[in-house]
Amino acid sequence: MSSTLDTVIIGAGASGLAAAISAVGSSGVVLFERLPRAGKKILATGNGRCNAGNVHALEHEYHNRAFALPALRRFDIRAFFRSLGLMLREDAEGRLYPRSNTAASVLDALRFGALRAGAEIRCGTVMHEIAPTREGFLLNGSIAARRVIVAAGGCAAPAQGSDGSGFALLGQLGHAIIEPRPALVALRCDSPLLKMLKGLRCHAHISIEQNGKICSSAEGEILFTEDGISGIAAMEISRWAAPGAVVVLDLLPEMTLEQVRALLQELAQACPEQPLAGILPKRIGEAVQRQSERQGGDLVACLKRFVFPVTGTRGFANAQVTAGGADVAQFDPETMESRLHKGLYACGEVLDVDGCCGGFNLQWAWASGQLAGKS
Repeated sequence: MSSTLDTVIIGAGASGLAAAISAVGSSGVVLFERLPRAGKKILATGNGRCNAGNVHALEHEYHNRAFALPALRRFDIRAFFRSLGLMLREDAEGRLYPRSNTAASVLDALRFGALRAGAEIRCGTVMHEIAPTREGFLLNGSIAARRVIVAAGGCAAPAQGSDGSGFALLGQLGHAIIEPRPALVALRCDSPLLKMLKGLRCHAHISIEQNGKICSSAEGEILFTEDGISGIAAMEISRWAAPGAVVVLDLLPEMTLEQVRALLQELAQACPEQPLAGILPKRIGEAVQRQSERQGGDLVACLKRFVFPVTGTRGFANAQVTAGGADVAQFDPETMESRLHKGLYACGEVLDVDGCCGGFNLQWAWASGQLAGKS
């Protein structure tokens, strides 16, 4: 057995690197990363540009928002990255990107920042076992540490290194794990209409309903695929996708049912051959007409409720984030410390906190990592 380390951080991704930078009071911080290099997933975010955060994070409706707020309130994303030598720019929707417009510059700033803070990064090390001891914790039967921060991420995008191992480690210590599910991922649906709709885009209000109740909804551009529905709006509600649910599209969300009915009467007089051609792409209009005919012929009702049965999602392999994870009730939101084991902390995607597209999930990773490191 080696000498006891002061602080071990499991996972050198977004939250782990932020934790290492912030744990400046520790005499020895070691990050253990299972991949050959740190921060691989960061390089893939924002299509290689890294949507690092969002100026509206404090108003955002995170899952388990009350738990996330203390960390988010204490985190100044611009000051954090500026202290690492990285400047951010804001787009029209409040999303924050590095001024270099490359994710590599974000990773470099974090990696060098952790090293300057005195942390050591050991790659190619898989943590598969953790046990409490009188002095702290024992990892893999040979690595002793006074404190441990679990920052191992979730299950989303396994090609980038996420494998759910953090859930197993926390489970070994008695922490409850809310079933992990893919989120920010395309929906799979069962409908013969998808073949004719494949590749088409439109603006719509989209919701997921289960047993007649709306679980979640969003509005924006959607993309029809050969096996379902994608696009940012669809991905934002995907955490609720499950067999037995239905996706409902309102293709004219800016209009009431009565307004749509009046508009269709006007369009039918102006162009009786194709009354929908002036408001929808041709193939979408044809698909709406087909579904309308199957449901009794009310074209107006179908425009406001264009329905597709849900079979699931495209899974963790295509997901951007994990919904579910370690139960936040067992952690202190003011410190990220476990309520079950003193000296054990968790941050980032391993906890049951997630948000929608726009940099909100990375902002949570930095914020919770910084709080865990400082604590």
